[in-house]
Amino acid sequence: MNKKEIENILKDYHWMINSIKELRKSLQSAGEGLTAQYGVEATLPKPQGITGDPIYRELIRREKRHVVINKYKKKISVIQDRLYLIKDDRELEVLHWLLEGKSYRWIGMHMGLSFSHIKRIRDSIVDKLADETNGTNGTKETELQKHKSAC
Repeated sequence: MNKKEIENILKDYHWMINSIKELRKSLQSAGEGLTAQYGVEATLPKPQGITGDPIYRELIRREKRHVVINKYKKKISVIQDRLYLIKDDRELEVLHWLLEGKSYRWIGMHMGLSFSHIKRIRDSIVDKLADETNGTNGTKETELQKHKSAC
């Protein structure tokens, strides 16, 4: 992940967590109030390309929401899997409040630091989180071992 992607995930982390909670809650119900049409309405022609079954359409809509939830979960796990990289107390505090959705100004007032200082700390956090796998495909070893091959 590059620095810009990490920055965007940090910025969006709080609402993605809230969105996952709300989406899961909304998907608990089985689509009450959906009934098939009976009588004359059932015999009328349906528009081309759209199924007339409301239950099937609800299933499709919910499946799309599951895809969104999984996309958010992937992004969130990028940050959660790398939290161990942040060891400095100030950085940990700033990271905590960023993940809670607080603004730089709020964090600065809370910690007694300037807005620009909070941004510098955030940049340091982003650097550490982005450096974890930058160009290494998820491994810590970047150099291939040099040894003679049998070929």
